[in-house]
Amino acid sequence: MIIAVDFDGTIVEHKYPYIGKEIPFAIETLKKLKEERHTLILWTVREGKLLEEAINFCKERGLEFYAVNSNYPEEKKSHDNFSRKLKADLFIDDRNLGGLPDWGTIYRMVKNKLTFEEIYSEQEDSEERYTKRKSGIFGRFFK
Repeated sequence: MIIAVDFDGTIVEHKYPYIGKEIPFAIETLKKLKEERHTLILWTVREGKLLEEAINFCKERGLEFYAVNSNYPEEKKSHDNFSRKLKADLFIDDRNLGGLPDWGTIYRMVKNKLTFEEIYSEQEDSEERYTKRKSGIFGRFFK
């Protein structure tokens, strides 16, 4: 699967133009996805020196991307009439509808090919079971 990953607010806390603190498990999860043979592309608004800082931040932590802001490493920025739209199967970005899930949930979604609907359904079922169990426990004490 080709996965495009945002940087600010997704891999690190959103402190643009500075680099925020790493979001827990972001780098580890991306490295695991890469080990599982997914193609990772860094897709960010950063350019120039700020982009280099982001790339180096990831490299220092052992994460290298197949391409940066392009579909493949050899893609030329000077192509006339060239669309910057990526050909990715999945985009991981904090600006998603519904926000950025935690990286454990992201990993499960990719690994098990789950949709947001399936994840939310699981959460609702879990909350419902907890509520029933909780009311059952308290019901015994407060009759």
